[in-house]
Amino acid sequence: MPHSFGLRARTRHMFSRKFREHGAIPLSTYLKTYKVGDIVDIKANAAVQKGMPHKFYHGRTGVVYNVTKSAVGVIIYKKVGSRYMEKRVNLRIEHVKHSKCRQEFLDRVKENAQKKIDARAAGIKVNLKRIPAQPREARHVSTADNVPQTITAIPYETLL
Repeated sequence: MPHSFGLRARTRHMFSRKFREHGAIPLSTYLKTYKVGDIVDIKANAAVQKGMPHKFYHGRTGVVYNVTKSAVGVIIYKKVGSRYMEKRVNLRIEHVKHSKCRQEFLDRVKENAQKKIDARAAGIKVNLKRIPAQPREARHVSTADNVPQTITAIPYETLL
């Protein structure tokens, strides 16, 4: 039986639209603003074949380096052998979306800035460093009013 090695080979589920997300593309996709330096996720939209990324780049995250009328240029690092090569891919905006990978960091920066302002107003020094999860605190279990119980398996009984 013939075997296909085309550009879109083995993309049956990768490029398929999600459940109840078929049909026209929402206008919010076209109204988003992309700037140079933005971090974007590449997710190919099979409804638009123009400016579609190669299947390798589907699900990757890159940085916008160029913005045009209906497309963006994205820099992605691809592992080739033992090195990472910088690949520049031009994609239509239907195939990219802003990444949320930095959102937690940006929220923490805003929160820390507010904490600094509050600490200066109160005249105290504040530690803004994140602390990893610490071991649980020690506990003391007393057997004064808590008599230990021996737990054993229930013996097997036949029903005959």
